[in-house]
Amino acid sequence: MQQLSGQDAMFIHTETAGMPQHIGIMSIYDQSTAPDGIVRFKQILQLLESRSHLSPIFNRRLRKVPMGLDQPYWEDIEHSDIEAHVHHMALPKPGDWRQLCILASRIHARPLDLSKPLWEMYVIEGLDSVRNLPKGCFAVISKVHHAAMDGATGARFIPLLHDLSPDIADPGYASTKVIQKYTDGQMLSKALFNNLKKPMQAVNLIGSAFPTWRRIRRGKKEQDFATLEDKQKTIFQGKISPHRVCDAVPFAFEDIRAIKNTVAGATINDAMLCIVSGGLRKYLAAKNALPEKTLVSGCPIDVRNDKEHSSGGNMVGFMTVSLHSNIDDPKLRLKAIHDASMSSKAYADALGPRMAVDVTNVLPGGMLSLALRAASATGLTEAAVIFNTVVTNVPGPTQQLYFCGAKMVDGMNFGPLLPNVGLFQIIYSSVLNKVGTISISFTACRKMLPDPEFYSECLQASFDELKAACLGEARQSNTAS
Repeated sequence: MQQLSGQDAMFIHTETAGMPQHIGIMSIYDQSTAPDGIVRFKQILQLLESRSHLSPIFNRRLRKVPMGLDQPYWEDIEHSDIEAHVHHMALPKPGDWRQLCILASRIHARPLDLSKPLWEMYVIEGLDSVRNLPKGCFAVISKVHHAAMDGATGARFIPLLHDLSPDIADPGYASTKVIQKYTDGQMLSKALFNNLKKPMQAVNLIGSAFPTWRRIRRGKKEQDFATLEDKQKTIFQGKISPHRVCDAVPFAFEDIRAIKNTVAGATINDAMLCIVSGGLRKYLAAKNALPEKTLVSGCPIDVRNDKEHSSGGNMVGFMTVSLHSNIDDPKLRLKAIHDASMSSKAYADALGPRMAVDVTNVLPGGMLSLALRAASATGLTEAAVIFNTVVTNVPGPTQQLYFCGAKMVDGMNFGPLLPNVGLFQIIYSSVLNKVGTISISFTACRKMLPDPEFYSECLQASFDELKAACLGEARQSNTAS
């Protein structure tokens, strides 16, 4: 049995009615590349069964410590009932993109059963009218609890279920594994030992706070960074409803690369944040809800070191980045976002990127759970604005992938909403049909963003304006020279 880290357990403690804490991905496949041109549901079950030993996600469940005196454990099970986790359905005719997004939103809004291994899959047929897809495609939505996986872990998990050609590789046999289980008495004994160590861990954390304070003080004095204050409240702040909407807007990776190259030092992520900023500007302005001051994004960052690269679970820090949504000119906004990103990285380095991990590891599990639930019940989670949206960068596959012989041709990603943050956006890069693509997928509270198609249009219009401002100007400069 493996105990959850404080950060992993935080996603269990944060989960309340109407706010599930799982992540998800929807992949769409063209089955014409599969043997006989068709993929049967039983073949999908067989593939999952044959590869279930490749990841612990399939064969372990949550085991809570009695009375919540310590963080929960992952308890291995001898065999997971694959069929109990995989569901088969179809869209009604005509089977278009909007219908698929509505169904995906409803699936994502449903919490996972915390008494079972924390994953589910949905196989969806009837996509015959989905945009730019050949007939006969099907989708697979995979859900995994955030306690078991973050974006970096997910990037390693997805290839385990896929092949690099239509030929299905043999994953080998599972090695014999001894199933370890603790009694309640053993868990309580370990809880006592762990809690006795908490005061010294807290002392060490406080001891590290002084040099952190000095680094931040020196950084402010030398103007290496500026802290973001006076954060604005928008329509995406407030109590989160249990209902979700989702959509995804794809872009050509080469276009984004060309755009970022027009601003010295800018990155792909800066360009994508600029598109998000412009999309939010357009959407909020249309609602007469655009603040005069800038919006702010929370940006998760992977803080694993080289030795921890293959570790599972969550090891995530946070940067808070100004989106400079008060700047109308797209290229000037891109330059400002690049400068803001550099400032935020410098601040994160001064603070220590693992601070969020260290703090959650020090807090006793029961205290953390009680504090989070009390804050939610009393409305304290809506009292302060930490950031207006979350924008996370998730690396996808760099090679064309196949599932049961079917070629991956499209997709979308889903994130969990946080208290007082009703819009979660994922930047996802991948290779589809041997072409590099990058997309913005978003998950939102339906009460706060009731018109996802319009927000998608705003993101597309933001990209079009940024491309015209950057590449149109670049072409004019090349012509003049």
